[in-house]
Amino acid sequence: MKILFADKLPETELEPLRNKGHSYTIDQDLNEVSLVDAISEAEVLVVRSTVVNKATIDAGKELRLIIRAGSGTNTIDIDSATTRGIQVSNIPGGNTAAVAELVIGLIIAIDRNIPDNITDLRNGRWNKKHYSTAKGLLGRNLGIIGFGQIGQAVTARAIAFGINVFVIQNRKRGKSVMEKLDGMGVSQLQDLDALLDRCDIVSLHLPLTPDTKEMVNHSFLQKLKPGTMLINTSRGELIDESALLEAMDKKEIRVGLDVYQDEPLTGTSAIDSALAQHPNTYGTHHIGASTWQAQTAVAEGVIEVIDAFERGETLNCINCPLS
Repeated sequence: MKILFADKLPETELEPLRNKGHSYTIDQDLNEVSLVDAISEAEVLVVRSTVVNKATIDAGKELRLIIRAGSGTNTIDIDSATTRGIQVSNIPGGNTAAVAELVIGLIIAIDRNIPDNITDLRNGRWNKKHYSTAKGLLGRNLGIIGFGQIGQAVTARAIAFGINVFVIQNRKRGKSVMEKLDGMGVSQLQDLDALLDRCDIVSLHLPLTPDTKEMVNHSFLQKLKPGTMLINTSRGELIDESALLEAMDKKEIRVGLDVYQDEPLTGTSAIDSALAQHPNTYGTHHIGASTWQAQTAVAEGVIEVIDAFERGETLNCINCPLS
C-alpha cells in the first residue's frame, strides 16, 4: 500500500513497512491546507497533530485508512471518513509515559522555579534568597481530572514523590481501574468542587468534547485556592484562556502548559499567546509525546494497525460498527 506520514516518526522504526512491500512518504511539514494536495494517491494516512478535514478526505480518492499516531482523534473529521467508508484508528498508550513524565517535570519546574533560576544564572545574577521559597512536593495534594492511562501514569509517578492524589468518584469505572485506585491509595472525592477545594495542584487529562470544551472557566477558577498549580498537557481548548489570565493575576495561579488554543499549524512559527507569555506560565511546545521512547512505541503501534488492516482485521478502530 501507499502510505503518507504527515508528521514526523522515527524512519528507522518504519523500515519493516518497506520490507513488507509497502511504500511510504514522510512529510512533517504538511498542514491542514497542504495535506489536501498531498493525499491524492495515498491509501493510508498517518498523522499526529495535523488536522484531517473533509476536504482532505474527499481528495483522498484512494484513501482507505487514517491512523492517528496517538490517542485523541478530535483533529480528524470522523463523520466524513465514515461516510466514505474509511477506517479511522488510533494508537492509545504509546505516549503515556512521555506525557506523564512531562507533567511531573512541569510540577517540579513550577515548584522550584527552575526556568527562572537558569535564566538568572545565564544572565550573571545570583539570587539564592529569592529562589529558596519552594514549598516542595512531599505531602502536597494533587487532583487528577481524567483517570485514563495518562492520569494513572501521572498518579504512579506523583505517589513516588510523596504526593497525595485525589480523583472524582465515577461509578462507570471498571473493576480493574477501581483496583488500581485502591492499590495506589488514591482518594476519591464526591465531585469536582470537592476536588478543587482539597487540592493545591490540579492536572487535566481529558479528551476534547462538547462537555469538556473550556471547562476551566470563571466558575472553575473561582473554586481554586490562591496559589494553586494548574497543569494541562491534554488539549488547549479545555481552558478559557481569558478567564485563566484573569485568575492568574488575581489569585497567583501558576500554570504548566504543553497545549494552547490556536497553536501554530507548523513545527516552527511565531506564536502570539498572552497565556504562553504570562510570567506565571511555564510552557512547552506541545512536546508531551515527543520523546524517542514514545515515538518508537507509536511507530510500532502504527505498523500493527497496518498489518491488521491488510489482513482484513480492525485494530483500535474508532468508527467501525460494533460487532
